[in-house]
Amino acid sequence: MYEGVVQELIDELGRLPGVGPKSAQRIAFYLLQTQDDQAEKLAQVLREVKTRVKFCDICGNVTEEDTCSICRDVRRQQTIICVVEESKDVQAIERTREFKGRYHVLGGAISPIEGIGPDQLRIKELMSRLSDPQIVEVIIATDPNLEGEATATYLTRMLAPLGITISRLASGLPVGGDLEYADEVTLGRAFEGRRIVQIG
Repeated sequence: MYEGVVQELIDELGRLPGVGPKSAQRIAFYLLQTQDDQAEKLAQVLREVKTRVKFCDICGNVTEEDTCSICRDVRRQQTIICVVEESKDVQAIERTREFKGRYHVLGGAISPIEGIGPDQLRIKELMSRLSDPQIVEVIIATDPNLEGEATATYLTRMLAPLGITISRLASGLPVGGDLEYADEVTLGRAFEGRRIVQIG
């Protein structure tokens, strides 16, 4: 344990996702050794992010405007919506350059352990968007874990009566992975999503 503000800094850094006690300590001491202008720049950026960044009125993606650049882009397909958990998932999909439609960011996944139910997610906003008759398909791109699967199942049940095509991103074994290290859910999804290479 360190004294005073140094320990406070370590504690606050340790609250960040993916930052354990050792990493928090390393980051804290890195910040202590940096030039004053670098530390001030970091503090300034953190303040600006909290004051300037908000969530898109349409899809829930992060933006500095009322609507994000993807929702403003008239070249994007209006008929397909890809539903993701977080804004970082939008960026991951955009890097593939495969999807040309619109997004809907839920703001998380259903997780009873963490007290997150459907009411804490942006599902009502999604249902409202789907009242637009030009939308013909919803792609559910939640994470392939228990929370993501629960969310996908819930969404599928909610959307089924709307008569819209519902698809789920294929998932399964990663390239370069070994079967012996794959969990049951991953292997199961790999079997479900298998494709025929030759009909015999």
